[in-house]
Amino acid sequence: MVIKNLVRGFGALSLALVPLLFSAAAQAAPAPEVTTLADAVTLVTVTEEDRTGYTRTKFKHWNGGDDAGDGCNTRNEVLLAEAVVAPTVEPGCKLTGGTWVSYYDGQEVTSASSLDIDHMVPLAEAWDSK
Repeated sequence: MVIKNLVRGFGALSLALVPLLFSAAAQAAPAPEVTTLADAVTLVTVTEEDRTGYTRTKFKHWNGGDDAGDGCNTRNEVLLAEAVVAPTVEPGCKLTGGTWVSYYDGQEVTSASSLDIDHMVPLAEAWDSK
């Protein structure tokens, strides 16, 4: 549309200017910068962390889960979803049995109470790094 309007406005002479206009626009755009991850990490600004004002109680711990009527909070729903051998769900969503495998080291765990279900970045760390 722009080229068409240029041609209408300036006639055939404008056709000679079109390559110059596009060439200037292409030169104006900055070239993408490519670097390695190691070099990029050195560009990150490092500051002191500050835990002032943080208390765990400021954050609601476990909510009622997807179906508040089934008695399973979010923690138990995660345990049920990630079990490689499903636990038995008793009244009040008490979990017994079951097997889980650690993503990090492949360790097999057979006691739900020994597992921590938490944020990928702990709340305290996220608070410190605000």
